[in-house]
Amino acid sequence: MSGVARILKEARDQSRLSTLDYADLIFDDFMELHGDRHFSDDGAIVGGIAKLHGQPVTIVGIQKGSNLQDNLKRNFGQPNPDGYRKALRLMKQAEKFKRPVITFINTAGAYPGVGAEERGQGEAIAKNLLEMSDLKVPIISIIIGEGGSGGALALAVADKVWMLEHTMYAVLSPEGFASILWKDGSRATEAAELMKITASELYNMKVVDKVIPEHGYFSSEIVDMMKQALIEELVSLKALELDELLEKRYERFRKF
Repeated sequence: MSGVARILKEARDQSRLSTLDYADLIFDDFMELHGDRHFSDDGAIVGGIAKLHGQPVTIVGIQKGSNLQDNLKRNFGQPNPDGYRKALRLMKQAEKFKRPVITFINTAGAYPGVGAEERGQGEAIAKNLLEMSDLKVPIISIIIGEGGSGGALALAVADKVWMLEHTMYAVLSPEGFASILWKDGSRATEAAELMKITASELYNMKVVDKVIPEHGYFSSEIVDMMKQALIEELVSLKALELDELLEKRYERFRKF
């Protein structure tokens, strides 16, 4: 198995820590909030309020299941527009109360079902991109598994984007890429090698700002490292004037 194939497999492994796991392991006093105030509470996106080293923060993340029953509840980590609207509601709430936002991303992409399209999937994702680009609080996004397509980017317009070492971040799935390019989804590994989707490749291209080393899917070292990095990064981001924070975020994405 090639290195890219191994990373692709590990990025999708169900035993990876989820958003709710990190919420419990890194933060204190996490309180989950529900609903988009329009249609429903999408289980594929979770979020709420917590404390990090005594500082109030808002956590938003995509939640996959750890087994079949949980995956059905979470729609296999593929959010509907209701989930993206819930995420935006929580981020705007964070802006109102001046809480930094931390997002965790693990999705193959937004749900492509008929109902999702009828309720405005594209509009919901686009609205998140627009609002996050100008959100007046620091934002840190972390890829903790798969980072697929606009469904991932809808939570990743951030001041800093980090990846765990054995994760992936791409414009679409390797299977989708292979199907479009060669009409053969079985060539996904070959497509992944061309797409440059691994953490090390994206770090070298300056698409992501930090790669967090992994030693197994659950390691207290990973959790401790992530927690300390978040504390230090938020200190740096909060030290910036608002105009400078927003300008740096704008320039970060304009350079691509």
